[in-house]
Amino acid sequence: MGDMTRYGAMYGPDLTFLGVPACDLDEPETWSDARVVILGAPYDGGTSYRAGARFGPGAIRQACYLGHDGTRPSLALGVDGLLDLKVKDAGDVEMFSGDAHGAHAALERAVNIVSAAGKIPLVLGGDHSIALPNVTGVARAVGWGGVSIMHFDAHADTGDSSFGSLIGHGQPMRRLIESGAARGDRFLQIGLRGYWPGPETLTWMAEQRMRSYEMTELVERGLNTCLDEASQIAVDGCDGVYLSIDVDVVDPGMAPGTGTPEPGGLTSRELLDAVRRLAYELPIVGVEVVEVAPGHDQSDITAMLGSRIVLEALSGLARRQAEKNGGLEPWDRSQPLLDSY
Repeated sequence: MGDMTRYGAMYGPDLTFLGVPACDLDEPETWSDARVVILGAPYDGGTSYRAGARFGPGAIRQACYLGHDGTRPSLALGVDGLLDLKVKDAGDVEMFSGDAHGAHAALERAVNIVSAAGKIPLVLGGDHSIALPNVTGVARAVGWGGVSIMHFDAHADTGDSSFGSLIGHGQPMRRLIESGAARGDRFLQIGLRGYWPGPETLTWMAEQRMRSYEMTELVERGLNTCLDEASQIAVDGCDGVYLSIDVDVVDPGMAPGTGTPEPGGLTSRELLDAVRRLAYELPIVGVEVVEVAPGHDQSDITAMLGSRIVLEALSGLARRQAEKNGGLEPWDRSQPLLDSY
């Protein structure tokens, strides 16, 4: 690492995401050329059921059978997200799970530093309570109330409190709307299902004009149709789109390594396609992948999914950048691009 003072990793070895170069947030020259800066948020003090997401960042960084050489060419898009975006990894933010306020404050600062520099923060969680500092940090840089949220999750995360605390992984979306960091009418939730929340919380969500695409609607209308509609809402009157992905949006048969599994979700294929598409089509200003809990995983399949979610997001961003710079023709999503190399 040279003379860098980066914190590194809270748990386990200090490995970067698939071998991309390390950087130190306190030394801007180490990441000034990056378009995307990866941050680890190893915090699970907000969990309401099974803990273990504090080990998510390390698991996502390591989960790949290919060499950790800092390069990943996309078969689908004909770009290399890691190289083309000059992705750097700033390591983990120091987040003690026994100190919610201190941990969140540290993460908000780190995300804001990246966002204020015009970069895209990509945060590896951690439980979903980190959406509160993540989106807040981006909104303070991009525009307060000017960031729309595309939120993939089995759960709405709009509860008022949990075990007497206002900070938890079931409450961040309510806190973001209450603070004004995000607009309720530009909050798009995809994949909700199951038996929570109850009527009182659903009424509050309706009052905020949130738009929730439950699994029943996704099945009836089709995922792509719903994404078309949600994308139009997201870019209406907002300065950027924040992509929040909870792995429990995927059916637990394909993503068992998570804290609150809910049967009947998206397939991993559907989620990866959706993430790639949105990263390509929308003006993304931040990304988070949360709730990977490797202690509950089976054969690392959830960690592998988390890794691929990150890569699909980066590939979509890289393709968008390449087309904007005139290096590639617009991507036709109906056609494969296996001959792009």
